[in-house]
Amino acid sequence: MAKKTTLKEFESVFPKLEEDLLSWARQYNLPQEQQDWYKKMLEENAVGGKCNRGMSVPDSVSILLGKELSEEQYFQAATLGWMIELLQAMFLVSDDIMDSSITRRGKPCWYRQEGVGMIAINDAFLLESAIYTLLKKHFKTHPSYVDMLELFHEVTLQTELGQLCDLLTAPEDVVNLDNFSMEKYTFIVIYKTAYYSFYLPVALALHMLNIATPKNLKQAHDILIPMGEYFQIQDDYLDNFGLPEHIGKIGTDIQDNKCSWLVNQALKLATPEQRKVLEEHYGRKDKTHEAEVKKLYNEMGLEKRYQDYEEKRVGELKQLISQLDESEGLKKGVFEEFLNKIYKRSK
Repeated sequence: MAKKTTLKEFESVFPKLEEDLLSWARQYNLPQEQQDWYKKMLEENAVGGKCNRGMSVPDSVSILLGKELSEEQYFQAATLGWMIELLQAMFLVSDDIMDSSITRRGKPCWYRQEGVGMIAINDAFLLESAIYTLLKKHFKTHPSYVDMLELFHEVTLQTELGQLCDLLTAPEDVVNLDNFSMEKYTFIVIYKTAYYSFYLPVALALHMLNIATPKNLKQAHDILIPMGEYFQIQDDYLDNFGLPEHIGKIGTDIQDNKCSWLVNQALKLATPEQRKVLEEHYGRKDKTHEAEVKKLYNEMGLEKRYQDYEEKRVGELKQLISQLDESEGLKKGVFEEFLNKIYKRSK
């Protein structure tokens, strides 16, 4: 039987990988002070999150094999998972600087911590380099080594293109609702979220087991990209309609001028008067402006609109999963597991 990993099990692999990275740095005679910085930076930024993306790799490998993983298989799968977490850490460190964010995971953002500042930019580069150091150390002789290498490069580029579109479409200090459209929104969420959060863990699991056939990769892509899009739309919905005690944060999309699903739906439905309300109040750093937008969202019935969208999209995803061809080793259970985690979530 397949077995789900726990955060504790997954985190237990990190110290070994951290030691791999530190010994790699030591071979260049990196001074002790800088070694200490590197170690602290890795621990502060790579560890401490929910690790959903990373844990999806051993979970997917276990489902594909239909059994609990051996120690060696678990270590390999978790190592690939930690590479995704390093990629995520690189994006978060960079994003927080770009967005002038204040806190991350309940602590000051890395660039805002004492003595860090813009050194964080170089730290983001180091986090990305760590992926390739670990990949080389643990998978150099693997038949899919080059494929995995190229996959990380491609998904990184895709995410950066999504971020570029996001930054240019919705700068925090310039509110221009004419910039927004569902086409841009879809591009942003597919490239900024769906590829590295949904497709990458499953593609890596397939590569690890040498069953990343063109057919399997295409089937995984065609289910996981729309699933990633649904996840982000759900995130946008929860930002406004979710309870802060459930989602663990106070939603800021309206004040931050985000090109979110909700504002795009509102723009599509708005009468000239409602459009004027959006023009006057959206993207303003003020609770009273935000309240006017929230009121408008309620008047427009956006909560019901989201619920209708969710049922339709989940129905489509279930249909795609039911039609999956398992002849080359891919399993429906991989996708059912992803969908179960996110359907009707409240955080």
